[in-house]
Amino acid sequence: MRRGKTRVHLLPCILLLSLEGANGFTPQYKLSRVTAPLIQNQQQHPPPRSFANRNDICKQRTHAIAYNHFKTHLPSSSASTAALPGDFIPPSSSNSMSNQTMISSGSMSNDQLSPSSTTPSFPLTLWRFTRPHTLIGSAIAIPSLHFFAAPNLKTALSSSMFLSLLICIVPSLLMNVYITGLNQIVDVEIDKINKPYLPIAAGHLSLKSATLIVNTCLISSLLLGAAPALGASQGLNVALWGSGILGTMYSLEPFRLKRFPLLAAFCIVAVRGMIVNAGFYAHALVTGLGRRSAGNVLNCLMTDKKCLLSCVYFGIFGVVIALMKDVPDVKGDAIMNIRSFSVRVGPKAVFGMVRRLVSLLFLTAGVGFGKMAVDATAAGSFFLSASRWFVCGFGCWMGWKAWKEGKDVNAENSEEVYGYYMELWKLFYLSYVALPFAR
Repeated sequence: MRRGKTRVHLLPCILLLSLEGANGFTPQYKLSRVTAPLIQNQQQHPPPRSFANRNDICKQRTHAIAYNHFKTHLPSSSASTAALPGDFIPPSSSNSMSNQTMISSGSMSNDQLSPSSTTPSFPLTLWRFTRPHTLIGSAIAIPSLHFFAAPNLKTALSSSMFLSLLICIVPSLLMNVYITGLNQIVDVEIDKINKPYLPIAAGHLSLKSATLIVNTCLISSLLLGAAPALGASQGLNVALWGSGILGTMYSLEPFRLKRFPLLAAFCIVAVRGMIVNAGFYAHALVTGLGRRSAGNVLNCLMTDKKCLLSCVYFGIFGVVIALMKDVPDVKGDAIMNIRSFSVRVGPKAVFGMVRRLVSLLFLTAGVGFGKMAVDATAAGSFFLSASRWFVCGFGCWMGWKAWKEGKDVNAENSEEVYGYYMELWKLFYLSYVALPFAR
């Protein structure tokens, strides 16, 4: 009798094994990811092979086979693994509580559970490939530095300053695409873990196409920057060549400086701090204001206090970006042996340090301009006083916002940290909006 009863319970296993090879088989009942670890534990510590426990083993194997097959046949997601009916949705997930309830109850359809499998259009893919938040940062920084270099509003709005802006903004944005695109090309395997939504990692852009895009952008940028007929200047070429060389060394072997925390931070600080600010400031002086004697980049750093202070401010902000950008990427960096500060000391420690640093940076700038605003008010300079009070209030507000936004962020939740990181980029943009008022 026992032998016959065992055959009856083995029948579901045999049936599922035969269905495993059939195309289009999808189990239609609720499953749980807890089943797989149970089977693994059963295999590591097998019980005695008696007829009494074979029934339980068969039932567990039945669930395991069905779970694996169901998971394999789900549409792949470029952003995250689709939730299965009956799955536990962690609190850190971006899904709402209502979605959790629907998933756990099995009332959500497969179309709702899986993202769209349609490939985005090429213009949209190209836009995502440019890493828009960095592109927007450059597009805001260059006009802001031109206004900052101008002695007054009338000069800032002159045709010569507008022409200077047009001369440098196109090659600069092309160089930005080269740097961010190159990093995506060499980091495909890391991005499949950390940023699976990026075009190459998601399979929306081939490596061949991406390589063609970055090479075209690099060559076009350097040619436009070197053309004397187009008003090329030393400052523009320092900005293009300096950022291009450091961006290449950051990503490519044999340098691949991103493997070394201090050198990786140096690259970002040098580009976002000194090279961009001093280079485009000097370019504005030469091309926009016609002051060729003052257009040497090193001379600007040594003799122009405004240029130096802007480089210091955005250099510190570069440290913030360099440290914070690696916090959400700890998992992939650790797997691929990228020993960032976040991997070495932990995301929580780095996040706390960055939050304090950026808040202190904003508050220091605000208090400093508040003191200068008091002096300008005492001297009776209305416009200078008003601009300094504006920068004072703006700096204090950004310091409060940076501190407040990071208060409830879980440093070990990559989604929450990435959201805070993007908030810092918005404050970066606003810093350049306020820069022309920093007199």
